[in-house]
Amino acid sequence: MDLWVTLEELYSGNFVEVVRNKAVYRPSRGTRKCNCRQEMVTRQLGPGRFQMMQQQVCDDCPNMELTNEEKLLEIEVEAGMKDGQTQTFVAEGEAHIDGEPGDLKVRIRTQPHNTFERRGDDLYVNVTISLTDALVGFAMTIPHLDGHKVQVSRDKITWPGARLRKAGEGMPNYENNNLRGTLYITFDVEFPKGELNEDHKKEIKDILNESSKTKAYNGLRGY
Repeated sequence: MDLWVTLEELYSGNFVEVVRNKAVYRPSRGTRKCNCRQEMVTRQLGPGRFQMMQQQVCDDCPNMELTNEEKLLEIEVEAGMKDGQTQTFVAEGEAHIDGEPGDLKVRIRTQPHNTFERRGDDLYVNVTISLTDALVGFAMTIPHLDGHKVQVSRDKITWPGARLRKAGEGMPNYENNNLRGTLYITFDVEFPKGELNEDHKKEIKDILNESSKTKAYNGLRGY
């Protein structure tokens, strides 16, 4: 059974209650054949003549009726669990008329998140900044999965695609919650719309003090 949980639940941990219809066997009127087995029996064919043969032998058991019952199952989502990880619930699986029910395996599945992407114990997020922020610096906060604020600041030029690492701001490690992964922040730069007049163009050229620079290359190969 798949259990879809949020990234917030995998970060902090949670208990999830699941209501499921479970097939169970209950006693009903009458009897039935059960515990059937093959046994060797001896038949006398005549004076001094005997034959060994197999015969099915069954017991009489109370009759059982298969019914559906509503069952509340509490599942613990532990901090740091990964997508695809399973939990086993003994005797919560399919019913068997002549034995104990099977086990139920619950597989953790992660719902897509609007802000963060998880890879292992690391988290990834993209942040869009203005061209002014990219050139002169900025300070901001990113709300984390448990509500605490991650402080992000730059006082240098930030180019499109630049990546900042925040150690210890990733997901908790499942085996040791005291260890946490890294938060990777990738910056996208939003350019202003509209046109610049000639005076503004000249001012920008004077400030940047750069000559025109163009280059054609195979971006897919990183040349």
